[in-house]
Order: sequence, then structure tokens, then C-alpha cells
Amino acid sequence: MNLHTPSRRSILGTAGATATVIGWNATTGSWAWAADTDRRPGDRVVPVPDLDGTLTTDTSQFGSYSHDFGRLVTGTVPWAVLTPGSVRDISEMICYARANTLKLAVSGRSGTGGDLESHSCYGQAAVPGGIAVNARGMSRILSTGSDSITVEAGATFAEITDHLLPRGRTLPALPDYLRLSVGGVLSVGGIGLTMGTQGLIADTVKSLVVVTGTGEVVTTSPSCRPELFRTALAGGGQVGIIVQVTLRTVPAAERATVFSLFYDNLADFMKDSEVLLADHRFQMQGGEMVRRPDDSGWRYKIEAVATYSGGRVPDRDQLLRGLGDLRAEALIEDYTLRDYLFRVDDDEAYLKDAGYWTQPKPWLSLFLPRSSAARFLRLAEGELTPDSLGGGALLSYPYLTSNVTAPMAVQPNDRVGYLFDLLRFPHPGTSAADIDRMVQQNRWLYDRAVEMGAKRYLFGAVPNLTTDDWRRHFGTFYSTLSKAKQSFDPGNVLTPGQGFFG
Repeated sequence: MNLHTPSRRSILGTAGATATVIGWNATTGSWAWAADTDRRPGDRVVPVPDLDGTLTTDTSQFGSYSHDFGRLVTGTVPWAVLTPGSVRDISEMICYARANTLKLAVSGRSGTGGDLESHSCYGQAAVPGGIAVNARGMSRILSTGSDSITVEAGATFAEITDHLLPRGRTLPALPDYLRLSVGGVLSVGGIGLTMGTQGLIADTVKSLVVVTGTGEVVTTSPSCRPELFRTALAGGGQVGIIVQVTLRTVPAAERATVFSLFYDNLADFMKDSEVLLADHRFQMQGGEMVRRPDDSGWRYKIEAVATYSGGRVPDRDQLLRGLGDLRAEALIEDYTLRDYLFRVDDDEAYLKDAGYWTQPKPWLSLFLPRSSAARFLRLAEGELTPDSLGGGALLSYPYLTSNVTAPMAVQPNDRVGYLFDLLRFPHPGTSAADIDRMVQQNRWLYDRAVEMGAKRYLFGAVPNLTTDDWRRHFGTFYSTLSKAKQSFDPGNVLTPGQGFFG
């Protein structure tokens, strides 16, 4: 590691030269400042590396790092924020953190406007007293090939989509909310309405560049250093920092016809959902538990999307062939493809205007086995009220577990899985006690789901998870991840907030 006296360009303290950080005082366990008159002659100060980007140590600027999108775990202020100017910066600072027994984690800085923040939900990306990496420091689109695109990990899916669509291309799998960083999404797997046809977003990755917990910069793919590739994707940031990604692209359609099919009966919803899943007649397919028009209870909605270009308008009757005749309602709408892909932007604007966006968010995401999905969904129906969701939603729809190839995204033991995605936005003014009850309810629902063979998606708020819980979750892959952690992050530097290993 090449250590130098830091330049004013690379180290930003509070103000003025006297406030410049000169290094980490390994004796006192704190930053050493240029004007520090209390430093003793025997203190061992390790100079900060010279950087292409900036290292900010003025904690008064770290307000958005003291919480994440979930706003349930707060006070997690790091002692420094690295905005990298190069991959070398990340390598240098990982080595620096390891040498000085510090922790380091990436903050995705997702969102819009001034609302950029980590979109983890329960402190998973928090690094209190450590070094946070501002992912927006590495957010360039690097190259576009005939069937792939290479980007830095801080680029968002919105930026990639707007880059590709004018070129007649798109990504085969996308999250519903496009303002998320690529690296952050891939570190947990990446879910969306293309799960039925494409699996997770992680399953569309061709190669990665990863900086491991030893500072090594590694290009990895299914055939090159596959042990790193398999544990970096959906591995919760435990083995390295994803800095560059090459993703597959596919031809983009111009328009999308969206079928919203409503069912008063869960069994009918599941039957028709699985008919549509079986033959992939729609390019995207989702589902949602919604209130009945008279607010007398819950019903279910299939959201199925057929894409097309030019005058090749899809035959709507043909697309609905073979479905039952017990639908309560059907709504069919047509959009430009871009408008549909960015549909959550309107929801975001509403949630912000109505005061929901900054509320604590007790989210819960699970993969249910088909064999117990109906039983669990009926359980959820009885547990949840409209106030449980607030301004949010509960998504649920089937997918083929065989399409999920990233091994760390462990799946239930069933050919068909059902996503259960409880996205709560509590009403403004909801008490802290009620928020806590929702978090505790998540734990109760999680335990019931696990008893039924479910697995967790690595996002959301499940309290009091133990090492034994994580062992049970990962199953045989817990040993795989543990060995990779020991190999690629032997100093246990990276992403402590996941808590996989205690």
C-alpha cells in the first residue's frame, strides 16, 4: 500500500489547513489532525493514502449517513466518507481499514434529488465508527457492446435504462424502482417483474470487477475466479466491493400493454398466475394483495405486461386464453415502454408529497415455496390491515426457482416459488410503539414462513437474527460463504451490518 502525506485534494476535514486529517491514530483509535495539540510523542499515526477522490471526516456533513432508507436503525454515523476517484482509492482504503482495524461498507446513494441515501432497510449497509464509501463516486457508464453494457457499480438502473433505450436495447431484468445503484442491488440479488422469465437481476451478470477485503482487484465471472463471482452476487457485501459490472442487454420494445386482473379468491389468483408463468406469454408478471373497492377485505391482482413495437399490437384475447372466468375485474392500459419502466417515479412523488417517504419502513421480503404459499398468504391476510401498509403495498407473485442461479440467493425447495414483498410506508404520525410492533410482526411472520420452508430475500427488517438463524437460512451455502469470507476478507473489514457471522 502506497502511503503518502495526504494532499488537500484528497482529505477534507472541517475547514482550513489546521482541520486536515493526517492519519489514523492507532494508539488512541481516532483520527489525527494537523493541529492536534493533545497528540503524545509515542502515538502511532498511520498516514492516510494519497487519493484520486476525497476522504471526508467532517461528521457534521454525514446526516444522510446516520440512517438508511428504512430509517429504523439510526445514529450509525461513520467516522469518514470516501468518495472514490478510482478503483485504486477503494483498494487503498480497504487496506488502510484492515491495517487499522476499521470497518468499511458501501452506501449506494440511491434515490432522487437531495434524497440520496443507502437503500438498505435495517442497517445492513451501516458502518458506525468506520468508513462509508459513497457509491456515486463510481457511477459512470463505461462501454456499450452489441449485447452487453459495462458500468461502474454506483450507476443506477435509471441511468442505464435511459442510456440503452435510445439505442434500442434494455436490460433483461430490472427492479421496479430504477433509482437504485447496480452494485447495491446485485449484492442482495435484485427482484422485479421479470423474475418469472429471467430470475434475479444477479442472474443476468456476465462479469464483475471486485475489490476484495485484502485490497486485491479481481475480474471475475462464471469461468474466471468463480468462487468469488458466486459469493459476491447476493452475498450481502461480505467478500468484496463490487466496482464494475458487465450486464447482458436485449432488444427493447417500444410499448407495453399492461393487464391488471383482479380476483376475490386467492386460489383463483394463484391458478391463473401459474398458467401465465408456465408459458411465459407475458414479458413481465407481478401480483399484489389489494383492498376490495368497498374496503371489506383483501383481494389479489395479477399485473401482466406484454411488450411490442410498431403496429404489432398484442392480441388481448389470445393473451388471456386458458384463464379462469372468475376474475372480479380486468383493466387494460397501454404505455410507452419507458413510461412503464419508470412507473414507480409517480408513486415516489406521491409518497414524498404526502409525507410517507421519510417514515420508518418495516419492510419484509421472502421467497415462499409453492406448497405453502397459499397457507402463508392467508395467514398474512389475517394479520395485516390497511394501516399495516399505510401508503405501501404487498406484492406477491410466482416464479420458477430454477431461474435463480446465484447460489447465495438461496431458494425454497420447490419448483415454483412465490415472492412475498411487504413494502410498508406507515402513515405520517404513526407512533414509535406502532412502528416497533410492525418490526416485531415481521419477526413473527418470518418465523412462520421459515417453518413453512421459506427463505429470506436479503432486504428488509427482521429483528434479533442470530448466527443460528443465518445458518438455517443459508443451509449448506453458509459454509461456502464462511469460507469465502475467510479467504477474501480475512480481516473481517467489509459490511458489518449484515451480521451473518455474529
